[in-house]
Amino acid sequence: MSEEKRIKVLLAKLGVEVHWRGVITVAGMLRDAGMEVVYIGNAFPPEIIETAIQEGVDVIGVSTLGGNHLTLGGELLELAKQKGVKDSMVFVIGGVFPPYDIPKLKDVGFDGIFGPGATQEEIVGFIKDAVSKKLGK
Repeated sequence: MSEEKRIKVLLAKLGVEVHWRGVITVAGMLRDAGMEVVYIGNAFPPEIIETAIQEGVDVIGVSTLGGNHLTLGGELLELAKQKGVKDSMVFVIGGVFPPYDIPKLKDVGFDGIFGPGATQEEIVGFIKDAVSKKLGK
């Protein structure tokens, strides 16, 4: 993939999340797959959306283990709609959450949802496919 066509991904830990290993591991996977990664650490939805707009990213990925996935995840997607970027970015969430929340995360607008044990092939493959289908890149 040429330099100007690399997929650009913003990664953040959602809210005051303290677990970092997963998001750092995913960042490495995405870099190894040739994607450009912007990692901003802990952030709330307004900062995530504003940074994504400023950086011109294709994908926003958030990590959560603290139980805020529906509240802050929903706020993130609502803000994306308000700012007019919901349809111009791919939104993914990863972390630990109850299986019964997965349909709720889809309903609020996440394109991809990854739990424990998601492989590099699954994550990278999904992002490449979603960017191609949703953004035409």
